[in-house]
Amino acid sequence: MAQRVKVRVRKKKSKKKKIFKRILVLFLLLFICMGGFAVYKIVNTLQAADKTYDELDRGEKSKLRDAVIDIKKKPFSVLFVGIEDYATDGDHGRSDSLIVATINPQDKTMKMVSIPRDTRVQLASDTTGNKVKINAAFAKGGKDETIETVEQFLNIPIDKYATVDFDGFKDVIDEVDGIDIDVPFDFNEKSDVKKSKKIYFKKGNMHLNGEEALAYARMRKQDPRGDFGRNDRQKQILRAMIDQMSKANNIANVDNIAKEVSDHITTNFRITEGLALQQIYSGFKGDDTETLSIKGSDLYLGPNRTYYFEPDQTNLANVQNELRTHLKLPTESSTETDSQTNPSSGETGSSDITNPSTNTSGQ
Repeated sequence: MAQRVKVRVRKKKSKKKKIFKRILVLFLLLFICMGGFAVYKIVNTLQAADKTYDELDRGEKSKLRDAVIDIKKKPFSVLFVGIEDYATDGDHGRSDSLIVATINPQDKTMKMVSIPRDTRVQLASDTTGNKVKINAAFAKGGKDETIETVEQFLNIPIDKYATVDFDGFKDVIDEVDGIDIDVPFDFNEKSDVKKSKKIYFKKGNMHLNGEEALAYARMRKQDPRGDFGRNDRQKQILRAMIDQMSKANNIANVDNIAKEVSDHITTNFRITEGLALQQIYSGFKGDDTETLSIKGSDLYLGPNRTYYFEPDQTNLANVQNELRTHLKLPTESSTETDSQTNPSSGETGSSDITNPSTNTSGQ
């Protein structure tokens, strides 16, 4: 009797061991699969990110910096450049939108300012004193000329940049499952996919896909504030994308997002920097961004009365100093420079027709 009990106990123990082994093997297989999948995603993300990386001619350091900034620890700046090259088949396009963001990783704050594409400036490489619209910088010298011109205009170093064309813009938004936007008023805009198709926007909350978001960002003629209202909508989209990208499903989908947009984006962000920032800014929302405004007046030059936006120098100096303060750089007391204040500088033979009313619309 005792012997039968011992045999029964041994069988139970043996059965438990087999069950335990099976569970252990199952967990190990699951772990290996999960680990393999994670490695697969990381490799795909790194390969896609490698395609987007494009270092500037100047190298990593801005001419306005003493040393390369560690963006995980120090405040830094980013220039977002939206490229309009559909009319030139991708060759020598112009910057359709310029948005500068200063970011402080210590207190998780961001300031953002749009530069109107018609802003009248002297290009960084131009030694003649002539002024043109700032969106001509990209057509002349690409991202390097654009960055140096923006640095000169805002008096801050541009540490990082990202350029995106219209196709890439749509792909990013489609890959993150669209964005939620609070539409300010009713309007419609032509689709870039089919010119005969109109996309209708209604005041209030709307969920937009890539095609709709591009139409929302491009519309200007129906906006009572023209280019200034359009700039606001572009920044609104950027904030909405920040919110959408922070969602768990999109973080998990980072490899597909990176692959989808890699042919349409160039940047000097390294993948390690991007991953570090994602950890630092976990929980950061677009609403936490402070928006600054560049104010100025309408200016018409030459026999064809070409339109320019002439920045108000006092306001511009205030914006410059606010950005410099956020970047922990010393502020400057100068409010005007000879190269920016005289509308007729370098415009030999042109007639100046200026709208005296100052544009106080936010960007």
